[in-house]
Amino acid sequence: MFDARYTRWPRHDGISRYGAGILGGLTRLAAVDPTVSVEALVSDPRQVEMLPPVPTHRVSAPTSPAEPLLARQVNKLDPDIVFSPMQTMGSWGRDYQLILTLHDLIYYAYPTPPRDLPLPIRGLWRAFHTSYWPQRLLLDRADAVATVSQTTRDLMVEHSLTRRPPTVVPNAADPVDPLPARASGHDARTLVYMGAFLPYKNAEALVRSLAWLPGYTLHLASRISPRREAELRALVPDGARAVFHRGISDEEYASLLDRATALVTASRAEGYGLPVVEALSRGVPVVLTDMPIFREIAGGTETAGSPARFADPDDPQDFARAVRSLEDPAQWSRASAAAPQRAAAHSWDSSARTLLELARSLME
Repeated sequence: MFDARYTRWPRHDGISRYGAGILGGLTRLAAVDPTVSVEALVSDPRQVEMLPPVPTHRVSAPTSPAEPLLARQVNKLDPDIVFSPMQTMGSWGRDYQLILTLHDLIYYAYPTPPRDLPLPIRGLWRAFHTSYWPQRLLLDRADAVATVSQTTRDLMVEHSLTRRPPTVVPNAADPVDPLPARASGHDARTLVYMGAFLPYKNAEALVRSLAWLPGYTLHLASRISPRREAELRALVPDGARAVFHRGISDEEYASLLDRATALVTASRAEGYGLPVVEALSRGVPVVLTDMPIFREIAGGTETAGSPARFADPDDPQDFARAVRSLEDPAQWSRASAAAPQRAAAHSWDSSARTLLELARSLME
């Protein structure tokens, strides 16, 4: 049983896309293996539109007061194993094996909650992230624990967040077949940012880097509040061009990537970085913060032929330098050619196989 209640309608966010991707991989495995049966929990009938075709069961929402007692609803469905792409799924009184997921430890370093959360939830958010013990209580309820990257797994072990050995069930990009036919993007002078606008995402550095990138356009593709947009617009250098799309469809996003010089992010922390792999899968070079998670997913060594360039998130001029290294036609072409190969290191099907193996180990 797959907990798909975190599916966001009408557009996926990161957790939602992760869930839909893993669920899609599981359904493909079930189609060729009669010993595997996959069903899903939803809390809103519209979520079904965002999921692969599997039997679904409607239960209460993750934000419902009934969440601690959710297992009473799930027990009636008689599942063997339940997988949740989050760690907060209610489990009191359950009659099934449970796999929970932790995506990152970002909010221990950056505890500011998203502004769109209700005030009481924001208070609980801050309190939860003042210590590791609440997280340990959540994770140790599970029979197994998953996470999305080796970097996050290492941090979980370092901070002893669970007695269970975490299993890496990575994110991935949806397959791109065939790859778009691309003219060289070295002279497109188009940069794309896809991600939230929380403080740790450090979008300010990207906007400020335009001072050293004359002729470039920065496309900020994600949903953004009017207040946050005004804050960033105030930082746009004179004569520079930053386009705020305020959210775009998957098709619009793909079109934007296909004419980009690079995808850029100056984030200070990530559990994975799904937009990075999505860009790589379409042959788009990436310019990233130099930190372990981005080295893990985009390649550990920066060379003229690697798909990634790394920069200091505290130095917008260094980001501009990394972008301008792709103005060389040969460098851009080599980086673009290497990008899909790097993205192929992870796939939803391989992640689903890892999860299925973990589930089977609980049945032994």
